[in-house]
Amino acid sequence: MRRTRYRLRWPIVVVAAAAAALGTMTAAAPAGAAPAGPAALTAVPLPPQLEAVRAAEATKIYGDPAERPLAQRKTGLISLGDSEISGEGVGTYESPTNGPSNWCHRSPDAAIHRTGIPADLTFNVACSGAYTGNIRVGGSKQYADELVQSDNLAIKARNTRIKMVLLVAGANDDLQFGPVMTDCVQRYLLSQGTCEPKYAPGWQTRVDGLVPKVEQTIRDLRTVMTDAGYADGDYKLVVMGYPSPIGPDFKDNPSFPGKLICGGMGYDSDTAWGRNTAVPAFERGMRAAAAATGAVYLDNSRLFHGHEVCMEDTWARGLYIDLTKPGTPDENSVRQSFHPNKSGHAAFASCLTQIYGSGLREAACADVDSSGTPTLFPVAWDDVYRPLRNQATGNCVDVDASSSANDTAVLGWDCHGGRNQGWWYDSTRRSLHTELTQDRCLDVPGAAYTAGKALIVWNCSGAANQKFVRDGATIRPAAATGLCLAQSAARQPVRLQNCDGSASQKFA
Repeated sequence: MRRTRYRLRWPIVVVAAAAAALGTMTAAAPAGAAPAGPAALTAVPLPPQLEAVRAAEATKIYGDPAERPLAQRKTGLISLGDSEISGEGVGTYESPTNGPSNWCHRSPDAAIHRTGIPADLTFNVACSGAYTGNIRVGGSKQYADELVQSDNLAIKARNTRIKMVLLVAGANDDLQFGPVMTDCVQRYLLSQGTCEPKYAPGWQTRVDGLVPKVEQTIRDLRTVMTDAGYADGDYKLVVMGYPSPIGPDFKDNPSFPGKLICGGMGYDSDTAWGRNTAVPAFERGMRAAAAATGAVYLDNSRLFHGHEVCMEDTWARGLYIDLTKPGTPDENSVRQSFHPNKSGHAAFASCLTQIYGSGLREAACADVDSSGTPTLFPVAWDDVYRPLRNQATGNCVDVDASSSANDTAVLGWDCHGGRNQGWWYDSTRRSLHTELTQDRCLDVPGAAYTAGKALIVWNCSGAANQKFVRDGATIRPAAATGLCLAQSAARQPVRLQNCDGSASQKFA
């Protein structure tokens, strides 16, 4: 970013420190004059050191250091948090955040700079490796040339009219998501056995430990905005969850080159545990934190399903070792691994744009038909998946052996509440999705609409053979409504049969 020389009254050393602390600031699409809106509350004066930084930034934006009334400011969006939203994994980073003394890895392609939300300026003050203590009021700096992220928010909230505050945080607190991923990869590469038995027993305890820290962080950000003269209704505070970057379905990629080449290092069972258990538990914790503090919650836990590492059109970077820096390899050489790539941040930006304009307090985002375009739904994913119980057998519709691979059989099995027995009916697209992954749908193989045909799950495509209608308690292919899903006996496949009104064709 090109820097300007300032003629200010304070010493040049203060200006230099201020400029280094400004964070990544990018011009967005012009939003025109900000509407007057409600009268601003009285702002609390900043400490002298932060006031110097604020004045330097105001001069950069407006040409002079004055703090303007809220209605006369340029509008802004800001993201705070950790590597998931800073841009880590994109590959292009703002100086000086690409080492050797600062590894925040802020990218000009990070999601906050790419939304369709009208704003004059976008700010990315998130930093790779940040934990909540680097964000909260009175917290600690990550690097000497960085501000505590809440201090950065305090400055930008006084220089611009902030419309959205985005927070993505928690992975580096009790969860220690990065070290866990690193250990799982190392165990795979060194043939030391799976990591799930090591981490699964204490995982929920870790989640429970980080939730109150995220809650307090959200409250601190509210306090910062109130102290800057904002009422709660003057801006949106969005807490965004984390998508699972890797899953077990990579072999369904017709161009799968092997784990080594695409960077999908990990035991298959570990990738399934991460997608099916670890990330959902984390997501529930983030949802609880948002609900407890009145923040808007964006459930992105399923956003990368179908776009994980080693899949077609991947939205996440696999294992990546950067040897371009002096002194490498070291602990920073692999930090870009398993993070959203440029396409992943485009998906984030799309979801953020949709939730900002929706008026919803809680919503979920996913690419439900492999179109490459995320869709926002007025739900959280945990609330929409339900079992389908057959009236005759008492069995639940089950994805065999909890495998989400293409062509996996669908059968009736003893109901147990597992994810392979959860189903969501998308009434708009008329598709039935397995809870295992947003990217696998109930499918009539080969579009063979004949009595006796057994059903499977397959990559969701929006094709006609994946469209079903609910007619009372029956489920029928949209293209052949004279046929019904049926289970003839316990633990038998679910098949198409001519509709006859029998209990074996009714599911509740």
